[in-house]
Amino acid sequence: MILKNMMAVSRTLALLICILVFVVCRAVPNPETGKRVIDKPLSDEKHYGENEAHNTQYDHEAFLGEEEARKFDELSPEESKERLGKIVDRIDKDKDGSVTQEELKEWIQYTQNKYILDDINRQWETHNEEKKDTLDWETYKKVTYSFIDEDQNKDDDPDIKTYKEMMQRDKRRWTTADKNQDNQLSKEEFGDFLHPEEAPHMQDIVITETIEDIDRDGDGKISLQEYIGKYRM
Repeated sequence: MILKNMMAVSRTLALLICILVFVVCRAVPNPETGKRVIDKPLSDEKHYGENEAHNTQYDHEAFLGEEEARKFDELSPEESKERLGKIVDRIDKDKDGSVTQEELKEWIQYTQNKYILDDINRQWETHNEEKKDTLDWETYKKVTYSFIDEDQNKDDDPDIKTYKEMMQRDKRRWTTADKNQDNQLSKEEFGDFLHPEEAPHMQDIVITETIEDIDRDGDGKISLQEYIGKYRM
């Protein structure tokens, strides 16, 4: 029965992952692009490599979650099969002995939602060492951008200029996440700051940042070439 379920999983997993690629997002400073990343793929692996070769490691992480996938990599083939069988039993909610497309979709969404919650908890602890109920902007900025001297003009340094732009974007997003405008973020508001795609009141900032990321020439418009260049797989 477990073997049957595992085969069902493998047949539908690739299709579902394609559907769910844009389900969740991640918000972390990205020094390579100078922008805060909006899209959070289901895995840090590339889904398709050179010559459109399918990367099964992408499916592996999307199905298990990144942390669980790392644990699986350390197991023997026999141990992996045993643990995967237990996971399949969890996915099979109606216990009919097979995994449906909807059950698999719900499982992948569960693993990504778990990632978001774990990420919020981890970053809250990192930035809130005093374990207060709220976090202020200056504290967050000190932890994240402590290497930037705002009083010293180093705009001729591309890296410093890039990080200053990222800090300004963060500040704008921070202000939007601050629902009661008390200049402090609760843990819930901090979660909205890190993952704005999850909060209805953050939709405008997500749209603004997405447009800024795609608009490479900064003319305030998105050309077809810019759009294709952004989303080319």
